[in-house]
Amino acid sequence: MATSQKLTEHFLTCTICTEVFDKPCTLVCNHTFCRKCVVNYTKTRPEAISAKSLLCPFCRKMTKVFDPERPVEEWADDVKPSFVIQGLLDSFGPGSKDTTNCSYCKEEGETTPATSWCSVCDDALCERCTRMHQRIPSSRHHDVVDLSVEAKVKVNRKVMCKVHKDENIKYLCKDCKTAVCQTCCTIHHRKCDMVVEIESEITAMKTELKRNKENLLKKHDEMKTYVGKQNSRVKEELALPLKIESNIKSASLTVIEVIKVKERKLLSELKEMSDRHIGQLKADIKSGEMSVQMYQQQTELIDQALQSECDMDVYEMYQGCKAGDVEAVGVVEVKEKGRIDRITFRQDTDKLSRALEDLHLGEIHVQYDRTMLQDTITVLDLKATPVLQDTIAVRVAGDAGGGNPIDVTMLEVNGIDTVVVTENNKSVKSFYTSNSQPGHSKLSLRGRPWGITRLKHNQVAVTLPKTKQIVIVEVNPDLVLLSTIKTSKQYLGITSLTPSTIAASSESPPCVDILDMSGHVLKSVCSGHRGGDILKYPYFLCTTRTGNILVSDGGTKCVVCLTPEGDVVFNYGPTVYTALKYPRGITCTNTGEILVADNSLHRVIHLTESGQFVRNILISQDGVHLPWGLCVGGRGRMYLCTLNAVKVFTFCN
Repeated sequence: MATSQKLTEHFLTCTICTEVFDKPCTLVCNHTFCRKCVVNYTKTRPEAISAKSLLCPFCRKMTKVFDPERPVEEWADDVKPSFVIQGLLDSFGPGSKDTTNCSYCKEEGETTPATSWCSVCDDALCERCTRMHQRIPSSRHHDVVDLSVEAKVKVNRKVMCKVHKDENIKYLCKDCKTAVCQTCCTIHHRKCDMVVEIESEITAMKTELKRNKENLLKKHDEMKTYVGKQNSRVKEELALPLKIESNIKSASLTVIEVIKVKERKLLSELKEMSDRHIGQLKADIKSGEMSVQMYQQQTELIDQALQSECDMDVYEMYQGCKAGDVEAVGVVEVKEKGRIDRITFRQDTDKLSRALEDLHLGEIHVQYDRTMLQDTITVLDLKATPVLQDTIAVRVAGDAGGGNPIDVTMLEVNGIDTVVVTENNKSVKSFYTSNSQPGHSKLSLRGRPWGITRLKHNQVAVTLPKTKQIVIVEVNPDLVLLSTIKTSKQYLGITSLTPSTIAASSESPPCVDILDMSGHVLKSVCSGHRGGDILKYPYFLCTTRTGNILVSDGGTKCVVCLTPEGDVVFNYGPTVYTALKYPRGITCTNTGEILVADNSLHRVIHLTESGQFVRNILISQDGVHLPWGLCVGGRGRMYLCTLNAVKVFTFCN
């Protein structure tokens, strides 16, 4: 009883109403609540109502409902509890049966050990009550089993029909794939061909569950091995930054030593010039002092002549001064060639700034797993002939317009191929097939989305030009809005560069910006930057296998390949037959091959990694009409946005 009480208090109690779960449902975040409680909470959150999702009060994560057109009160009806919660409720929750004591004797206030279990009445019986149970005509044929130490009690949980509340669900309509009661069979499923008892399908279901269990165990072992490898890599990588840090400091010290050598050279030159200048000045002073002494002596001689009573002394001194002999006695100043007049230090700040700007200590080279970055990474045999495999109609119930797709990407989420598109009904949509049944999800946005790129295996980023936003969306494969990034420009195209940076393009002003995941501009490549006027209407972007940025520009009618630093790798803009008229979507394969959609010429062209024309992959005769975004995905497929649909092509020899 203590164990049961603890389980009920800590694991079987709804945190909203603080009562034991009543019809529990487990959300995608694995938090469990009463259906009524989570619905009532969702009603108070307008963002959850608009997203057609149940909102978790704990983590704020949204769970898409199966049929959003139903009343909000019924949204949680199809959300099942986790098998752990349900198992605990069955074993320890209200209504779970005590198999230790007789249920009937317990009602009379007696405690009698149970020896049998009636699976029909769902009660434990003692020997006396078992005999009475077998004498009653209505219960004598019930399935009663012995409760020995080895016996296991089979507790049948009764599931009532949602429509006919008083009837148990006993049948399975295999045509509709729905569990129903007998009345439902009579009224709603009488025309169905495959209505069977659930009990008859249990063996097949168990076989399927065992197969699923084996697959899960296999994935468990694979993931455990992967985690072990990653732990080993972490240990290796922890030592790597220390080594790189040492190399960076060594490079910095080398540069500092070069600067110090230049400093010592300048100081030595300064000392040499200063000593020379000071020596010249001291020589001048010495010469001047000698002149002062000579002038003093001449002055004294003149005084002696003036004081002499001999007229000849006066006459001789006068004649000497007249002839210039007196001044000639002084020191004659010599004009030295290359004489230093003044020492100054003139610093060319512009040259120094350019030198510092061009100074490179080195580069941190990161080799990314490109399969985690961009939807462009796949094997595609472009020499083969493209064959239309599928057409995905983008318009769904509730759309106001035609649902023309703009851009597209493909993700594999939990083993399910999921196509995610932006379209003109102010929404992002996902299309997938799960359990052999097609499904879709629609996430309404405040503005018309444009570009889309994959960030992680289950996350995409979408641009909203008019509202100056980039939204991050989780793909489960249903869509859940995770966050919104405010931007300073109206970005159109977008592509993932690294796990922490993205590139986005704007037409006003024409540029391609490198952003962090907060929306801060790390670098801007504008029209006229290094490569000239190469950008005008940069509508679509993608990332190459080498980390460069491909730009599809509708204004210059070119495809431009830029490095993240802004250097132009190539500019494809030929004329006549191979010319582009209205370039739109662009993508590339893991071998570097480039595909470009031309909206006006109704075709998709193939370029080499260096920007050389190869051939027209698809033309209007192949059913291509007004193509927009495109991408390549798993198993050699190409996804192309056309009028009202996404067309899926495979390449076959």
